[in-house]
Amino acid sequence: MSLSIAIDVALFAHLAAVVVWVGGMVFAHFCLRPALADVSPQLRLPLIEAVFGRFLNWIGGSVIAILISGGFLMARFGGAQAPWQIHLMAALGVVMMMIFGHVRFAVFPRIRRAVQAQRWPDGARAVDTMRRLVLVNLVLGVATILAAVLSRGF
Repeated sequence: MSLSIAIDVALFAHLAAVVVWVGGMVFAHFCLRPALADVSPQLRLPLIEAVFGRFLNWIGGSVIAILISGGFLMARFGGAQAPWQIHLMAALGVVMMMIFGHVRFAVFPRIRRAVQAQRWPDGARAVDTMRRLVLVNLVLGVATILAAVLSRGF
């Protein structure tokens, strides 16, 4: 495989993973959350647990794809000497991944335990924490996309 094709494949994988992650956060925040606002906690929280149980697995795969493809692309576009926009994109991506890790391994298990024990107030607090972190990650994701657009000449 030529280097040009490898770069195209890596860029496609990178962008596809970003679309899954950022698009999923847009769906969760602007579509799912408002649609569930008037649903009782006994119905809402198990649904949120089921949806995010699947979504967070997709994001885990996206994170792996972003790390592998992003590392390859950064190496091809200058590594440590890459333009500042590339470094900004990488830094924002790392922060997003850390937030994802906190949601996946700290916040989501609290939701799951609350649903299993039918402790609806505990689950609602954990869901609110997740909502705020998803919003932060959504803003960071849009900023990361902006950094990518600013780097397009390199």
